[in-house]
Parts: sequence; C-alpha cells; structure tokens
Amino acid sequence: MSTSLHHRAVEHLGTRIVGGSLPTGHVMLAEHLEDELKVSRSVVREAVRVLQSLGLVETIKRVGIRVLPAHRWNPFDPLVIRWRLAGEGRGAQLRSLAELRSAVEPVAAELAAANAPEELRKELAGISLAMKEAGDAGDMSRFLDLDIRFHALVLSGSGNEMFANLIGQVTETLTGRTVHGLMPEHPQPQALQWHIDVAAAISSGDGRKARDASAQIMRQTIAELAPSWDDQPRVFVPVAKS
Repeated sequence: MSTSLHHRAVEHLGTRIVGGSLPTGHVMLAEHLEDELKVSRSVVREAVRVLQSLGLVETIKRVGIRVLPAHRWNPFDPLVIRWRLAGEGRGAQLRSLAELRSAVEPVAAELAAANAPEELRKELAGISLAMKEAGDAGDMSRFLDLDIRFHALVLSGSGNEMFANLIGQVTETLTGRTVHGLMPEHPQPQALQWHIDVAAAISSGDGRKARDASAQIMRQTIAELAPSWDDQPRVFVPVAKS
C-alpha cells in the first residue's frame, strides 16, 4: 500500500468532515470513495480505520460509513486540531486550545521549577534568550521552532506525563497560528521577556514566579486571539446519565 495514497485519503476525508462539507450523518460508501479518490479498497479501508480512531466516522453494516458529530471527535488528536485550524472552526479551536493551555501551562511551569532536571533548566534558559534574538530580528521561522521547543520543555519538565502528552497539541497550535497569519511580524517585547522570566524562575527553582510569568504569556495570547472566536459557537459534549 502506498503511504502517500493512504495519507492523501485520510487528509481528503478528514478535512472535509471537520470542515463541514461532509456533514454529521452523511453516509459514504467504500466503492464510491474508491472512485472518487482513485485508490484501492485497501487504501480506503485503512483511511476509514484512521478516521474511526479519531471519532470522525463509524461503519455500519449494510449501510456504509457515517460521519459522526463534532462532540464525538477526539479533540486532543493533532490531526483533528490541524484540520479544525484550517477550516471555518479555526476560532473555536484556538479558543479551546488557549483555554486548555492557560489551565495547564502555568501549573506545568510551577512544577518544572521544582522537578525539572538541571540539563532541561539550562536548555530552557538558552532557548528563551534565542527566542528574543529571533523575535527581535523578525525571523519567525526560527522563532516558531524555538517557541515549540520552549513550551515542550516546560510541559516535559513538569515531571507530569499527562502534561507532557499535550506537546503535540501545543505544537499544532503554535504552528497553526504562524501558518494562518495569526502571529505578529515581531513578537511583543513583553511576551519575549515573560518567556525569559519563566525560564529564569524554573532555573532558580522559584515556582510562584514561573507560574505567574507563564500565566502572563497565556493572558496575552488569549487577548491577541479573542477576536478570532467572537462569533464561534462552543461544543457542548453530552454527559451520559448514570
């Protein structure tokens, strides 16, 4: 099976489902997908398995492949996040991620101040200074790489494996902001300083300062992005009755 064909099939169907052109309840037939995508049955079958694992579709015997509602999707999967950021639901996705990060990252920074290995503290301090250099120079490609590494180290340095498993989601968020033109040409000087403050506080073991500086970063992030989600509805996940 061609990996590129499989990838193309997953991307084609995933973006259409998340983008809404294949709405909730829509039923697809495998043979029609073969013709539409010009791929074999095995490629369609594997693509559908991936989409099932993401909660986007379900297969129903003698009916077909049915599109599931948004509250059934796996909101933590980087693929779902990337597809939502590329579509009309971008604002809602940014809001959900920003709210998640604002709840997690300050706590992760505080924990990293207490728990991070010395090598991680040193690397974080160096990256924060490199971020300022790249930001001041307007080198946004390098800045993005450093920003991703910075936040990944904070999450990892917390010593909490559940926080560390959010690295993929944060990576997609930061990448999506850059790809879709939602980052300033030059990062705000105060934001650059807050990253330096987070790194310095973690390096010195000052959990309160690390948490406060991280919270400042997230407050500014939310303020910058809020206009993108003003008209975006929220997703309310039904809670099963016991």
